[in-house]
Amino acid sequence: MTVEELTRPSAPVQAAYSYCEAVTGQQARNFAYGIRLLPADKRQAMSALYAFSRRVDDIGDGTLAPEEKHERLESTRALLDRVRKGDVAEDDTDPVAVALADSARRFPIPLEGLDELIDGVLMDVRGATYRTWDDLKVYCRCVAGAIGRLSLGVFGTQPGAADAERAAEYADTLGLALQLTNILRDVREDAGNGRTYLPAEDLARFGCQDGFGSATPPPGADFAGLVHFEVRRARALFAEGYRLLPMLDRRSGACVAAMAGIYRRLLDRIERDPGAVLRGRVSLPGPEKAYVAVRGLSGLDARHIARSTVRRRA
Repeated sequence: MTVEELTRPSAPVQAAYSYCEAVTGQQARNFAYGIRLLPADKRQAMSALYAFSRRVDDIGDGTLAPEEKHERLESTRALLDRVRKGDVAEDDTDPVAVALADSARRFPIPLEGLDELIDGVLMDVRGATYRTWDDLKVYCRCVAGAIGRLSLGVFGTQPGAADAERAAEYADTLGLALQLTNILRDVREDAGNGRTYLPAEDLARFGCQDGFGSATPPPGADFAGLVHFEVRRARALFAEGYRLLPMLDRRSGACVAAMAGIYRRLLDRIERDPGAVLRGRVSLPGPEKAYVAVRGLSGLDARHIARSTVRRRA
């Protein structure tokens, strides 16, 4: 029997992974596009992380009363505790728990990051708002930075990689960059759901404190100025977070470069036409995503970041 056969998941676990991969493919096209570049075991683990995270997000975004959402989120945390304690059997009826438990056995995944995700969604349930960027960063680190650190548990770093001790910090920062891009893209949709994520002091600075309830900015608001201000902040986060890429193996780096690259290009589109986010959902066409994936797989982004890092140190 080969090593591959010895480490291959059992039939029930493989079925659980297939379920998680189906959820990922249906619900997260950008994410699914990126993880296609990974070897099977890492792709399965990332799908398990996504499926659990999707469950948490769906509770927060659903139509239940706040107290019911809170109860369901705490039940999900209890399930996570079972995973953490190794109390989920291979024939458990919950495929997401089965897949996540197997992934946690195979990879050093910091499962406390999923506790942070639950904490972040509970902030949504409570209707939290954010006065400053420092306030918003707390939320972003819970719902996105934590995902970056969880993903790093699956990817790992290459032996001897420079600054590897800062890999989790860079993964966290890259998560913040992606989340701020999401917030800009979804500003109209979030307003329709009664949520405002951009810092109140930023909204006031650009005359946008009345919100975004229509396809046109509030009268007298400098909406383009607001968007460009937040784009610059996101670009700085991307620049810092991209330092993670040279620390990863080729396929993990390609996965991260593809996902981050898609969001960087979304950011470019938003910067060129800020009003587009008020008129509809900004997205990339399939061919452009494919180009980003090929660029990531070629290692161009990782090499560029490595050269930039060396220049900054010189």
